[in-house]
This record gives sequence, structure tokens and C-alpha cells, in this order.
Amino acid sequence: MSSIVTQQGILHYEVMGRGQPLLLLHGWLESWRIWHDTMNHLSQFYRTYALDFWGFGESDTERTAYRVDDFVEMVRYFMDHLGIRQAPIVGHSMGGTVALALAIRYPDKVERTAVIGSPIVGTSLAWFLRLAGKPTIGRLIHRFSFLLKFGVQVVFPLITPDPLWPERLQQDLSQTDLVAFFESIGSLHAVDLRPDLPKIKAPVLGIYGARDPIVDPNQWLVLKQGVLHAQIERPLTAGHFPMLEIPASFNLMLQRFLTAERDALTLGDTE
Repeated sequence: MSSIVTQQGILHYEVMGRGQPLLLLHGWLESWRIWHDTMNHLSQFYRTYALDFWGFGESDTERTAYRVDDFVEMVRYFMDHLGIRQAPIVGHSMGGTVALALAIRYPDKVERTAVIGSPIVGTSLAWFLRLAGKPTIGRLIHRFSFLLKFGVQVVFPLITPDPLWPERLQQDLSQTDLVAFFESIGSLHAVDLRPDLPKIKAPVLGIYGARDPIVDPNQWLVLKQGVLHAQIERPLTAGHFPMLEIPASFNLMLQRFLTAERDALTLGDTE
């Protein structure tokens, strides 16, 4: 367990491996734990950092804002504090949206970025996630989280076949700050990166599981239309959590992208 003390409170992260730094960013209602198995693989080649966003996991909850822009600045601060001039950034769901926003705002900090099931336009979120972004509904869901946990147990086979996901979600949910719960997803719902996507010059990989019930899997097309050089992977048997559902294939996709020479990247789809 590692952390740095900032003016906004404690920023928690886990680190594994040696070599070139690489950052992993989690999604909504997640923490660094979503990356545990991925870190075990990547740490053979990289010094891998998995961060907890403000209000999630073990990072501080003494904040007044938990929006996508706040998380972008948090990652920038983290890199500056640790002396990481530039690094590949990998993000799942909300974390991938943050990674793309970071590449737009601070292009010199992002060597390349891979996004997994990430919304480019916030309206691509499933209807129940959009509801959770409304403060009144978000408070009710968070207050009666036992009902959410029960619901997760019932419907999780429709979300992911990974048998450990409900336990991981419940652990992460228990550490999620109330305001972070609804404000982060509300902010994500309002996101529209389309106008700024052409500004991204770094290599980009988008992994979008064809069976994703959380984010419209056709967001790959929006990413490709905005970042013409983006490489796209569309695993047909995966949903929103390919790192858990098809770990071997996912690690191969990610490693192939991360180790490819910049000039040798293929620019087409891999449907």
C-alpha cells in the first residue's frame, strides 16, 4: 500500500514491477483492485501504478468535487509528484474517459493510451447509470446499498460471467463516498469528448466488448471517427470487463499495443 499526501488529502495507489512507468485508472464504483490480475502480468515489463480516484478505494473522501475534470488533474498531479514525465495510460470505463481527457489537455504526459469500455459521449451509459447520477436517486441508492448489493447478486451474470466480480464490487462500494457516488457518474453522463478527439496525436487503443451492457459497445465507432489513427479491438465474447472475462486475450491485446513501435501501429480496425 502506497500513498502521497496532497492538499486535497491522501491519494492511494498500488505499485508493482520495475522499468518504464505505466498508469492504470479504474472505473465507476471500482478501485485499483480491478487491475490486480492485469498488474501481475504487466509488472513483468513495466513499473505499474494503479490509482484510486478521489472518493473511491482508499483515497481520501474529504473533497467537494469528484468530476471527470478533477480526476484528470489528480492524475496530472500524481505524475508530477512522482517525477513521471510521460507514460502510457490505461483506463477502464470512466478511467478511460479520464485518460482520453488527459491526452487532450496534457498531450506531453501521455505516451499512448488504451481505453476499455469507455464512454466517449456520456449518453452512451446504460439508463440505470444515468439515474444514479441524479443526486436524489444517488443518495437513495447509496443509503440503501444493501438493495444494490442484493441486485448485483441477482443480475451480475447479465453483466459479467466473472464469479468474483460481485464480491469485488461490494468491497469497492463500501469504500465509495456518497458524493463521489453520484457526482462522478453525473459528470461522466455530461461528457462529450467528440469535439476534442482530433487533438489526440498519441497512439490510441480502444477495447470494446461486443456484449457490454454498461456502455454502448458502438462507442468504438465514435472513438474511431474522432481519432482516425486509433486501433480498435472488439472481442465478441466479452462484455464490460474484458480484463476479468477474457484475461489472456485481453493481456495479449494490451501488451501488443504497448510494445508496438509508434510508427508501426496499424491504423485499421480489428473487428
